[in-house]
Order: sequence, then structure tokens, then C-alpha cells
Amino acid sequence: MNRRFLTGALLCASGLLPIAAQHHFVSLLPNDPDLIRKAATVTPTPRQFRWQQLELTAFFHFGVNTFTDREWGDGTESPSIFNPTALDARQWVRTCKEAGIRQVILTAKHHDGFCLWPTATTGHSVKNSPWKAGKGDVVKEVADACREYGIGFGVYLSPWDRNAPVYGTDAYNDLFVNQLTELLTHYGKVDEVWFDGANGEGPNGKKQVYDFPRWYKLIRKLQPEAVIAIMGPDVRWVGTETGYGRETEWSVVPANNLDQDAVAANSQKDLLVKPAGYVNKGDLGGRAAIAKARGLAWYPAETDVSIRPGWFYHATEDDKVKTPEKLTDIYFHSVGKNGVLLLNIPPDRRGLLADADVRSLQGWKTMRDGIFKDNILKKASAYPRLTDGKYDTYWMGSDTTATLEFDLKSPQTFDVLSLQENIRVGQRIEEFVLEVQEGTEWKEVTKGTTVGYKRLLRFPAVTARKIRLRILSSRLQPTLAGVGVFGQGK
Repeated sequence: MNRRFLTGALLCASGLLPIAAQHHFVSLLPNDPDLIRKAATVTPTPRQFRWQQLELTAFFHFGVNTFTDREWGDGTESPSIFNPTALDARQWVRTCKEAGIRQVILTAKHHDGFCLWPTATTGHSVKNSPWKAGKGDVVKEVADACREYGIGFGVYLSPWDRNAPVYGTDAYNDLFVNQLTELLTHYGKVDEVWFDGANGEGPNGKKQVYDFPRWYKLIRKLQPEAVIAIMGPDVRWVGTETGYGRETEWSVVPANNLDQDAVAANSQKDLLVKPAGYVNKGDLGGRAAIAKARGLAWYPAETDVSIRPGWFYHATEDDKVKTPEKLTDIYFHSVGKNGVLLLNIPPDRRGLLADADVRSLQGWKTMRDGIFKDNILKKASAYPRLTDGKYDTYWMGSDTTATLEFDLKSPQTFDVLSLQENIRVGQRIEEFVLEVQEGTEWKEVTKGTTVGYKRLLRFPAVTARKIRLRILSSRLQPTLAGVGVFGQGK
């Protein structure tokens, strides 16, 4: 089989080609005969690709709920209750950085309407709290810490506001634009803006019609490199708050998956116990799912979960923090299923990440480092650019199926497979299998469907000298930017 390597970034990934030539969205004809080829050539925007490379991001749920011991405030809370005694945003961000997390998102305003910055739009904010005599600004402290430690900074601004008297009227959309403008102009670079779909009644009993197009336009103007997530055009919600994604996760999906009403209908539901049903039923971008689509878009999945049962800090949950082992399992089922993990780590009433959370994060990092320390495939001489740790060097097959063989020189024991496609030319692999040679026969070790940016699989440990990866089906010539096998804990 004729194999060839491609080196360097593509023009479309660097943004040197016009948007139309980058194929982040394609229109389809009825019963389009070119459907599969078109699907295989849809690619991420530069902002989406940067976001995908983060792999691990964090949420900081912090606000009046921290002090009322609630999950959802009702907007009647007095600002006087907000008074952290030792707030240290540097501790939050430093802890995340040391855990391998590359970007954080702060709940600048949750559904209760309390603002963690001294906004000019409402008195329901830190400027009327006793914390720092009303001179404090949590958003600034987190943004400054992110710059100090060199990780991304994002903001969550709840569209639902249970405190604003104008909620449910056109004036609220103006107020929301003013709040967004403050956040996007006063704190330097913002890397992600996160909206959810919660839409309940305000203090006047009315519900709001959110002006998302206006908000998107403002974000693109003020922070053009920021991804707009969940209720937004760049990143979608995976559909469950457990941290577990789909077995088959396509980033190229029918354009109607951007429908905001559908997202809002499922957002903020009771999904903490088990995944939403459709997460484990098929996939969103398989051949059957896209057969009748009118268009296809690159729309990747963010997989969110809290390190605790709740999203805000509760002292009663100090003994319910997810263990390093549980977080590692979540990592394999989120990042390892073509997603980005958004892990919530809520600061406590002191304004610090709790000791139990910090210990678990440290143990999680140690565990991941142990698993992925040594790529056993580096012992083989074949395909060195697939084991060099560089995403810009990749392999492309000459057909829609392919076989890659690796001779490890001596028997090695392993129980983890890692695969990465070069998504800058599209997501293509539909089915693969990993096999080891036993005598003259090849034995299946594990198999999977989609790969995308990253696919991780664990399996009972095997010992072998010769390994082969067979790509059984691909939408066009398959690509691989990285392949690895590892022994857990080695």
C-alpha cells in the first residue's frame, strides 16, 4: 500500500484561506450523491481547533449560592451574605494548572442574578457586599490569575436572571448586552463564553425571549477568538452532566443540531444520576443521522461534570468528592471519546478550593501521568511521526481502509490504546480494530468506531511483540496524527 506523510499546518487551519474555503459548514442537496465526501471534508474553525486541543477545562461555580448552601438562588438574596474570608483566585488557577487543566470558566453571574464583578447594570453585585468593603472584583482576580499562570480564561453569564426587574422584556436583552460588554472589554482576552439554556420566570413572573444572535454578534466583535459554548455556534453540550460521552461521537453533525430550542429543552435537567437516553443510543453524525440533513457543520461536544454531587460548594459533600480513579474513568470517557472535559471545582465559603478537591486533583494528575508516561510504540521503527508527540506530523492512507503494523522488538505488556486523527482535514474514521500476533494468528484486543481528536480505550492487559491497527472503514482516506499503546501505572 502506498503510504505518505504530510507535515506542517494546513492553510485552512492557519486561517490563511477564506472562511468559505475552509468548509466549516457545507450545504447538501436532497439525496446528495456526494454526501459522505462532503462530510469527510468539514473541518473545525481555528477557534474550535484551539478549544479541542485544551482537552481539560474547569468550571468555578461560586456566588451567593455558596453562602446559602443552595444550588439555584431565587434572586432575593442580600449581597451582604457574600463575604469570603480568604478568597485566593491564584490558588484556584494554580491548582488547576498543576492538575493539567488548560482553561477555566467562572460563573460571573448565575440564575440568581448576583454579579461577581462591580457591574454598572445592577446593585445586585459584589459592590454592595461586605467583601473588600464593596471594592472587590472576583472576575478580575480570576482573569489576572489566568494570565499569571498562562491558562485560558472564560466567563459564564446566565441568560436567566431571577433578580432583574426587566427580565421578560426587551429591556433585559439590552441589560444583558451591557453586562456582556463589561465582561468582554474590562478583563483582557476572554477565551470562552458559556451560556446554558435555562429559561425560567423572572421576579415579575415573565419569561425572556433571549436575543442570542445579537449576543453572538457582540462576542465576535469584542472577542473574536472566543468560543461560544453550549447555547452557541462553536461548541455543543454532549447531553449529560455525568462526564460520560457517546461511544460514537462525530464532530460533524446535521446543522439542525445547532437548534437552540432543542438544547434549551434538555438543559439543566436532572441528568446527574445517569446519562440522557440519547447519549447511548446511536450517534449524531453517523451515515443514517446525516442522510437527510440539509447541511453539515463542525460542532464538537463539551462533556461537563462536577467533582462533587452538586455544582456549588456544600460542606456536607466534603466526603463525596470524586476520587482520582473516578476522574480517570471520566477522562477516558470524555476526552477519550472526542470531547473536551469541563470539570466543575467549586470554591468554598473561604474563597478557596477545598482540601479534599485539591487532593483528588493531585492524585488524578499523578494517575494520568503514570498511564501515559511511555508510549510503547516508540520501540517500533515504523511510523515514527505517529509517536513523536507532534500533531503537525501525520499519516494519510491511500484508500478508505488501511493496516498499520508495529514490531516492538521484544514482548511488551499494555492495556491502553490512544488514537488521534488530524481533524484539520476532517473527521473520517468510522471503525477500527487493534490486534496482536499470537503465533501465526492475529487476535483482536479492542475495537471502536469514531476517533476524532482523541480516542482512548482500556482493555485487559496483553503481552505481545507485534501489533497491528486496522482501519476497517473511513469516509475518505483516513489520517492519524498520533498512535500510542501504554501500560497503566508503568
